[in-house]
Amino acid sequence: MFTGIVETTGEVRDVIDEDGGRRVRIGADLDGLAHGQSIAIDGTCLTVEDHDSGSFELFCSTETIERTTLATIGVGDVVNIERALPADGRFDGHFVQGHVDATAELRGVERIDDDWEFAFSLPESVARYVVEKGSITVDGISLTVADLRPDSFTVAVIPATYDLTTLSEKAPGDPVNLEVDVIAKYVERLTEGYR
Repeated sequence: MFTGIVETTGEVRDVIDEDGGRRVRIGADLDGLAHGQSIAIDGTCLTVEDHDSGSFELFCSTETIERTTLATIGVGDVVNIERALPADGRFDGHFVQGHVDATAELRGVERIDDDWEFAFSLPESVARYVVEKGSITVDGISLTVADLRPDSFTVAVIPATYDLTTLSEKAPGDPVNLEVDVIAKYVERLTEGYR
């Protein structure tokens, strides 16, 4: 499990397409990595398969490639990184599984005093799970929905989040990974027989 509090960013150093997916090496200064650990890359839960002092390698399955923006990353791209929450860790953000529900598109960015407002498209397939002032994960970043419309939503981004994540490099038209609040999906499932 993750929290959506991005730990750092990393640079894609190598991408190798293989049968059944693609292998990706990411450069980042992370202490304590181990083979088999879960790690979220732009909000996608993956497994560390190899690592050294300055990089680590992951394998993205066909399923992952088809459902996320990781199909489009290339050498030199920067990605958000969050390691899994340890059992005794501090819980900030919100419950994030690293299971991307849909991809969306950045529609606009506006600077408002010291903050930024980001507007994203909202795919119909996940719109019912998104509520104003509720949590949503965008490229692995836990954010609060500031404004909700039938086909879009906006979030307010503080300077710390803007500077620490890849949001500062995004431009309108760029794709992003979305994960809706898993609690909404469980509530829907549990109440199916009562509607």
